[in-house]
Amino acid sequence: MTDKYKTPDIGINIAGLKFKNPVMTASGTFGYAQEFESLIDLNRLGAIIVKGISLKPEKGNPPPRIVETPCGMLNAIGLENIGLDIFLKEKLPFLMTLSTQIIVNIWGKKVEDYAELAACLDVAKGVAGIEVNISCPNISAGGMAFGIDEKAAYEVVKAVRLKTTKPVIVKLSPNVTDIVKIARSVEYAGADALSLINTITGMAIDIETRRPKLANITGGLSGPAIKPVALRMVWQTAQNASIPIIGVGGIMTAEDALEFLIAGACAIQVGNANFVNPRATIEIIDGITAFLKKNNIEKVTDIIGTLKV
Repeated sequence: MTDKYKTPDIGINIAGLKFKNPVMTASGTFGYAQEFESLIDLNRLGAIIVKGISLKPEKGNPPPRIVETPCGMLNAIGLENIGLDIFLKEKLPFLMTLSTQIIVNIWGKKVEDYAELAACLDVAKGVAGIEVNISCPNISAGGMAFGIDEKAAYEVVKAVRLKTTKPVIVKLSPNVTDIVKIARSVEYAGADALSLINTITGMAIDIETRRPKLANITGGLSGPAIKPVALRMVWQTAQNASIPIIGVGGIMTAEDALEFLIAGACAIQVGNANFVNPRATIEIIDGITAFLKKNNIEKVTDIIGTLKV
């Protein structure tokens, strides 16, 4: 690296959006960002992906709904949130004061819910893009998650695509036999990028009471425990999809993030780490920069998809 490149370029571009760096917050782990305002400089983040929003407020599941596990945690929050109207009135104004890209994660119980959310957010100032959570139960199909069926995944993403001109990122469920089939399906439906993976379904049991530790019985496993699975799915999908991939799952350090980038991800999301270390995102940004500088690499994009096999 010549003197001209002493400070590496860590900016990226996904679906026409420019990001300062490839580090984003994972939905559901960072609230609506203002909760972290006193802890980190929010303007340094590549993007903030807010807690999942539905059309109407949702109470979520009854407690207990979080359980620590070896190298991770199980959660069965139940997608509790304030609903679209309150988000637009009370949360978005603060987010609009930031220079960081704001992406809104959405979810619904039927295809029409997703379409209506996309239409409303399409005209919302300050919203750079939409992340579609398809790991939700489709009540029109007996509760089967949208994301585990190629046709259902296609239909919900197509409905969103028809209602917005903003970039559409689809968050894929790992609870499938072949994630590549789902990735291709949503790409055909018009997705601009993919986030993978969402949590893995798991459970924990209290041996004294012989009852589930979660009131919901099962929950989503996140944290370092799922990183090898997420990394494999990112690499596998990168070989078969032509749209950008955002890696998520157990990323705690810059080294973790770099693994995902080398595997083919264009960006990463930090989730579970925010609970353990509120400064994790900033440390990862600094760590990526330090790695590039140490190895005389001019741009972060130069290492994306460079895995040697």
